Amino acid sequence: MDGQEIMSTKALSSTMEDYLETVLNLEKDKKFVRVKDIAQKMDVKLPTVTSMLNNLVERGLINHEKYEYVELTKKGAHIAKDIYRRHVIFRDFLTGILNIDPKTAEEDACKMEHVVSPVTLERFVKFMEFVESCPRGGAYSDDSAM
Repeated sequence: MDGQEIMSTKALSSTMEDYLETVLNLEKDKKFVRVKDIAQKMDVKLPTVTSMLNNLVERGLINHEKYEYVELTKKGAHIAKDIYRRHVIFRDFLTGILNIDPKTAEEDACKMEHVVSPVTLERFVKFMEFVESCPRGGAYSDDSAM
């Protein structure tokens, strides 16, 4: 295995995952993703974005050349879609099952998506499916806990 392959097999940090997810979401909204779009969306400075993009290029997760557009590679898109799926599952669980306000649910889902194991995530999905299909299920109310 050469150095490039070793680099690409290292675990991604939560920040790297956030960048991949941001590029994915920007690609949905815009035809072309620029460094300044990422900086704006993530509320960080341009040099910070450029540094992270260089790291992600080395890992084979994005394509980007100086002053050019940013795009996910096939591998990067696969990882980004998985991160986004985890985010949506947790956001929907928090808002739909636990009745957490959407802003808090977004923030918490963003944190949770990085640390959960695939086994736990799938259990969340099964639990949500059970609650949604349960004939005795009903809307959660904060008053019911009292």
